[in-house]
Order: sequence, then structure tokens, then C-alpha cells
Amino acid sequence: MTETLETRFDRLILLVGKLNYMWTNTESLLIHLIAGLSGTNKDVAVIIFLTLNTTRARIDLVERLAKMEGRPAEIRDPILEHTQRLSKLSSIRNRYNHCIYSFDAESGNPKTILMRIADRKTDIKLGRSDTVDEQAIKEIEDIVAQLSAANRDIWRLISTLGFPV
Repeated sequence: MTETLETRFDRLILLVGKLNYMWTNTESLLIHLIAGLSGTNKDVAVIIFLTLNTTRARIDLVERLAKMEGRPAEIRDPILEHTQRLSKLSSIRNRYNHCIYSFDAESGNPKTILMRIADRKTDIKLGRSDTVDEQAIKEIEDIVAQLSAANRDIWRLISTLGFPV
């Protein structure tokens, strides 16, 4: 049974590693959007990107630059579609990055314990726990595939718009 537990856990950890790699690689494409939308070069855009501490802040910046007055819809709209797409994909990435892992004693499945405090009206709730079963593994695999497609699509948009690479 230990081998089964180790195999399941190894599969999960490798998949979360792939998710992180794909996320980081795809999020870094925001650098090119920042450069193009702000009319600067890639080096300046890298500094801006790295100065912003969160994905949300980076996406907000790109969206605000895209929405600036006078921005043509043919530039604004596809950029907003991609940033909204990334925002949706970020929730599962956050779920598997901001947790600790344990094992369910009965099923042997890995479990995530969310490292977040949920403030309620009169109390707090700590560490929501979710089982990482086969359905959850498939969900992560699906998100990795969606990130791969988003990456290709954003590169295509950067090229189409002639933004700095």
C-alpha cells in the first residue's frame, strides 16, 4: 500500500510542478503585453513586471493599459480576452500552490489543506481540506492543457500586434 501512496503522491507532485512551470511561463508573456501597450522596450517591461508582486496586479496593469482612452478595440479586446482567461485559470493554480499536502487515512488519496484563513461574521475557519482524487488529477491535467493553449494564443497575439519580443 505504501508504494501506491507514494505513486499517487509522486504523480500529484509532478503534475503540480508542471502546472507551476506552465503558469510561470505563460504569466511571463504579460511582459510583452506591458511593453507593447506602454510603448517601452522589453527590459523596462521586465522591471515593471517584476516590481508587481502578484499575478492579479500584473493582469490589472495589462487590462488598464489595454483600456486606456484611444486604444483601438482590435488591440484592447483580444488582450482583455486573454487576461480574463488567465484570471480564470489562476484559481486552480492558487489552490495547489497555497496549500500543504497530507494523505487521507481511509482512501490513501493525497489531500490539500488550504493555507488561508476564512473570516466569518463571528469566527474564522482554517485550512479547508480537499481530497486529490482521480477527478482532481484530471482537472489539473486539463488546466495544464488550457495553459499550454493560452500560451500559444498569447504568443500569436504578441506577434500579430508587433509587440516587443
